[in-house]
Amino acid sequence: MDLSRVRFGADLEAQLFNEVAQHCAKTISESNQRSNKPSQLRRFYDELLMWVAKVEQTPERFEEYQPFILMLNAKAAYAKGRDLVDANFVALLAHCLRQAEDAKTLGQVKLFLEAFLGFYKAERPREN
Repeated sequence: MDLSRVRFGADLEAQLFNEVAQHCAKTISESNQRSNKPSQLRRFYDELLMWVAKVEQTPERFEEYQPFILMLNAKAAYAKGRDLVDANFVALLAHCLRQAEDAKTLGQVKLFLEAFLGFYKAERPREN
C-alpha cells in the first residue's frame, strides 16, 4: 500500500482528509474480507482518542505519553497475529503514529484516522 501521501506536520496536503483517506480506506477494505472489521478498526481509533484527550489536557506531557501511544503498534501486531486486522492496516497505523511528534501532529493523525474510518464504513457498510 502506498502511504507516501499520508504526511502530517506544517503543510498538510489539501486532499489528506478526503482523497488520501478514501484511497487508504478502499485499499484496506479490498485487501482482506475476513479481517479488518470496522468495529475492530474502531477500537484502535477509540484508544487513540483517549490519548489525544490526555495530550490536549496536558500537552507538555506528550513525551511521557508517547511510549503508550506507540504501544498501539504492538496491539495492532497482536491483532494481526489473530487475523483481526491485516498487514495493510498495521502499516497504515505505524506510518501515522511514527509521524506523531507532538500534540499538533497527534491531532492530525486523529483527524486522518477519523476520515479513514468514515470512508471505510462506506466501503463495508453491512459489517460491524
